Amino acid sequence: MEYSEPTPEVEQLTETIRRRLDEEEITVLLAGEAPEGLALLRFRPGIWSAGLEAYLQELYVIPSRRGQGIGRALMEAVIQLCRERGADGIDLNTGETDTAARGLYESMGFTNREGSADGPSMLFYEREI
Repeated sequence: MEYSEPTPEVEQLTETIRRRLDEEEITVLLAGEAPEGLALLRFRPGIWSAGLEAYLQELYVIPSRRGQGIGRALMEAVIQLCRERGADGIDLNTGETDTAARGLYESMGFTNREGSADGPSMLFYEREI
């Protein structure tokens, strides 16, 4: 468990990911041979435009390899893939205290509208059911 976030057991997570890949519900990009990092995307038809909506469900680089450009390379590949698939934009969420991730996203042009003059604040809500 990293960042105090609960995760399913490896076997359960493996089965879920395998099923989602088989059903083409997710796209996973891997970095490195080991791999050293991954990006997990979900695409869905847009409502407000003719393009797809892309959601970056996860961007992860193993702790010992962070700060070496792997996350940036993955994000560049994510942006390219989203363009190729016809997505209009990419949504993602990250923790307020994850300053490294926030710095990466902001350096790549992602906007956090919390307290911004560019429009109303955007808040992320979730609920387990």
